[in-house]
Amino acid sequence: MSALRTRYRVGELRPSQILFTFGVGSVIDLPSLSVMVMGLNDWTSGYGLEVNEPRLLAAARRQIGDQLKRLLTPPLPPDTAIQPGPFDESALVGIPVATFPRWVVCPSCRLLAPLGSGLFALRTDPYRPDRTRYVHQSCSRAAKPPAVNPARFLVACTKGHLDEFPWVPFIHRGKPGCQGPLQFTELGVTGEAADIQVSCDACGSQRRMVEAFDNDPQTLPACRGRRPHLRDFEERCQATMKAILLGASNSWFPIVLSALDVPTASGELNQLVESNWVVLGKAVTKDVLAAFRQIGQLSAFLKYSDEQIWAAIEARRNAQGGDETTSDLKTPEWQLLAEADPTKNTANFRVKAVATPPSYAAMLDKVVLGERLREVQTLIGFTRIESPGDFGDDSYVAPDRRAPLSRTPPEWLPANEVRGEGIFLRFDEAAVRSWLEDRSRKEHAGTFLEAHRRWRQVRKREPVDAGFPGLRYVLLHSLAHLLMRELAVECGYTAASIRERIYSLEPMETDGPMAGILLHTATADSEGTLGGLVSLGQPEALGRLLDQALDAARLCASDPLCAEHHAWRDGDTLHAAACHACMFVPETSCERGNRYLDRAVLVPTIQRSDLAFFGTGQ
Repeated sequence: MSALRTRYRVGELRPSQILFTFGVGSVIDLPSLSVMVMGLNDWTSGYGLEVNEPRLLAAARRQIGDQLKRLLTPPLPPDTAIQPGPFDESALVGIPVATFPRWVVCPSCRLLAPLGSGLFALRTDPYRPDRTRYVHQSCSRAAKPPAVNPARFLVACTKGHLDEFPWVPFIHRGKPGCQGPLQFTELGVTGEAADIQVSCDACGSQRRMVEAFDNDPQTLPACRGRRPHLRDFEERCQATMKAILLGASNSWFPIVLSALDVPTASGELNQLVESNWVVLGKAVTKDVLAAFRQIGQLSAFLKYSDEQIWAAIEARRNAQGGDETTSDLKTPEWQLLAEADPTKNTANFRVKAVATPPSYAAMLDKVVLGERLREVQTLIGFTRIESPGDFGDDSYVAPDRRAPLSRTPPEWLPANEVRGEGIFLRFDEAAVRSWLEDRSRKEHAGTFLEAHRRWRQVRKREPVDAGFPGLRYVLLHSLAHLLMRELAVECGYTAASIRERIYSLEPMETDGPMAGILLHTATADSEGTLGGLVSLGQPEALGRLLDQALDAARLCASDPLCAEHHAWRDGDTLHAAACHACMFVPETSCERGNRYLDRAVLVPTIQRSDLAFFGTGQ
């Protein structure tokens, strides 16, 4: 791809945006350009900092491959007191991007042509990079060359490929020969595809853009397998292309894995070694260890000798390849949160058990305040057209649908860490089992199972029963959503700043049973450490919040339509009595894309009163 190459400074994007909004393969709108974030092969990994989270690294390695060695932050320029000049090497440290799409439109004469046609010139300003633009040099309708705009139509397929819109074949309906010039005309002021006409000045052919969205497989050519973020084409892809708009939400969906930093070692020294393994793992001899101590890398180990530290390092090396690579991500978290042992607290994991609200003691077994939590997130790939949630479990997407981040299997992945706080609720297992054994609840579980099967059948996912979380999950998930909405009002955090982690396993499953929810801050800035959540976890405040949340769930502003909504008869939704007015939260905060929700399993509604876990007495 012969394209403009620049560096999008991390200072212009928050690190979390590089994982969730503008990651590898996504398109960013700059003031006068549209650019694509390039693959990891183009990144300068030497400027990234290694992130220590062995459980997450092991989980990513199981999906990406054993060649994966590290998790790194996005490239960061050197931290200096002096602002670097535009020609300093550090000014080029950042995220590499390239111009995409390369078909552009002149706003004055409405010429539609590729940048490679020679009709456009790149104008740069080293002191004001935001002014970088392409101009139409020979425009006949402007006194000076106007800055051109990217053509806002693209084509993509469900295998993660993205390509320029096939303008010439589309306008000429596949007939070869004529090559333009082309005109891009807006016949109305709405900007809708029906009001946009593209035409050829040479032969007079013309077509409305709305025809590109009619789902006729003959309208657009077969996919060429183009991966512009990797500068290559993948062979043997004949999938049907779909027209999409530049910047459309379905053009890029991140696949992100996340894990809480929980101590897996016992003893203060072993925990210190674990939390500093990024440095200590590189100590191949005692002399290297001593060198680390001399340059101030081991200030946390002042009360330990080199021999003690080395023995702990050797013990950890010998233990690697055991539990840390075979256990799933949530089981160690559940064990530490449910136990809430203060002797196991570390600098990145500090929890404290508090009393359960008296009126909920029969349903909730334990309340734990996460005074200090650290979550690490890493991007392992992305999808187009279909979101990861369309595959059932967001943490796993079939390899043929997961677009890679690099041309070769990567040895590192971009990662981000979030430090914040949270509230953990552990449900009483006996109360949950008793509730699930009722005949009406079993029938309702069957309804959700049928909805799950139909949802997977529509998406051609086999086997159709795979991944069904059960009614236990619906119960936990529904309460998590109600509490997140209530917490966002009370604590001052934005709704998108609170995230859920659901711990749900039946007794017969490995590591089961689990029945708990963790609501924690999900932002990387200071908003995640204000103490707002922890203060609301105290018995009196939490009891009041639960009362308010459950009382609000009895009646929705969209009732009776919301309460009457069926899990599968009323469309492909995979939820029952739930909607934007009562239960839905931002999708970045939800594990399951606002699916598997039903307020009727929590409290009586105007439609059903036989499912409520909290009964009629609350």
